[in-house]
Amino acid sequence: MKFFATTIYILTTVLTHPLSAAYFGNGMKIGEVNQGSAIIWTRLTQTPQFNMQGHMFIEFEAGKDERGRDQKGSRYPEGAKLEDMAFSLMGAHGDVRITYWPDGDLNKVETQWLAVDPEKDFTLQRELKNLKPNTSYQVAISGRRPGGQITSLVRGQFKTAPDSEDAAEVAFTVVTCHDFNRRDELANGHRIYPSMALLVKPDFLVHAGDIEYYDKPNPWARNVELARYKWNRIFALPYQRDFYRQTAAYFIKDDHETLKNDSWPGQTYGDLTWEQGLALYREQVPMGEKTYRTVRWGKDLQIWMVEGRDFRSPNTMPDGPDKTIWGEEQKAWFFKTFSESDATFKVLISPTPIVGPDRESKTDNHSNKVFAWEGNQIREFLSSHKNVFVACGDRHWQYATVDPKTGVREFSVGPGSDIHAGGFKESLKTEAHKYLRIKGGFLSVSVERAKGTPQINFTHHDVHGTIQHRETFLSE
Repeated sequence: MKFFATTIYILTTVLTHPLSAAYFGNGMKIGEVNQGSAIIWTRLTQTPQFNMQGHMFIEFEAGKDERGRDQKGSRYPEGAKLEDMAFSLMGAHGDVRITYWPDGDLNKVETQWLAVDPEKDFTLQRELKNLKPNTSYQVAISGRRPGGQITSLVRGQFKTAPDSEDAAEVAFTVVTCHDFNRRDELANGHRIYPSMALLVKPDFLVHAGDIEYYDKPNPWARNVELARYKWNRIFALPYQRDFYRQTAAYFIKDDHETLKNDSWPGQTYGDLTWEQGLALYREQVPMGEKTYRTVRWGKDLQIWMVEGRDFRSPNTMPDGPDKTIWGEEQKAWFFKTFSESDATFKVLISPTPIVGPDRESKTDNHSNKVFAWEGNQIREFLSSHKNVFVACGDRHWQYATVDPKTGVREFSVGPGSDIHAGGFKESLKTEAHKYLRIKGGFLSVSVERAKGTPQINFTHHDVHGTIQHRETFLSE
């Protein structure tokens, strides 16, 4: 897969009429790819990159939360607005046209001019249909102010999934836990992105949650405007912007980009409501009808991506058969589709751990005691199938573990940067751990046939892409 070092812009009238130009400051995201379709996401902006010289936010005491803990808020300096703040990237009215074609094919498909939605942060999502399986596509998006001339262009690419009978080789990566303020390269973003593009060349990526952190400082995003500011800011970073326009991605949300730490339905964070949090997530990433879904990638691989926030019971509820993270409808869907699949390898990708172990103090996931009933139910179900694996986000350290009771294997991705790592210690290593590393990086997964036998490889990388741990499994 070719890696483009910088986003391509074509500028026409910007030098003499800057207010008549529209840009793709957030590039594009290509999501929900399957054998025959993909969703293109983009946003028109007033400038080609975020504000490099703005003001910093001012913190203030925002009272107590429901547990009596002190809360912080953020405000603008006197007389300032969002557009005056450092790293702001304001949206622009305008139209987008999408052109796409298979690699090497001169027959291009072009959409009409499509208006971005100012009520949804000047974003646009468009599903491309009637695509060919296992095919590399080129895509170009053009932008303009309403009815004006084209002032910007971004090129990208993606690959569609192979058919279920195609024993194709597949490689993908999984990442989690990104915070703008804990990026490892201040000017460019998270180092894992060029590492993945250059060394792994994944067919797709899964972001397993904590895409951004509303409840972390600079600013504390306690309303819709500041939550959008955080989405716009992190996806304007050059590393992120360049990666997502050239690699298909599936996004899973967790607590910090829904509302706040360990959150559940009905809660609020300042002026930000639960319902607004759900809407913002769908606004900012390419997403289909449901946030839980499964995708087949050839004969030997099927992945399941589950929703961990929308249907959960309060963490404080007594444990038992009525307490849930997944909800009954999603759980029934998962058990049914998982059982019906004839894929050689089945990989569940969860925003939170299924196996763990986690810290004793945590109360938010299936490896914790407070969700033991449903956790046991899911692990026992998984153990009744062959060639099953779990990859999880959320934890700020990398691990590979095997559940002592059921034998279910789990691979924790680790945070997107070393500065974001922590929360666990090497001294806490248990017999369940086959690998433990308190650092950042990413997980790569590849499926191939070695002398005709299907095999799957799980590889932990550091932020530079260097291999730290690898496990290989042949199909049973």
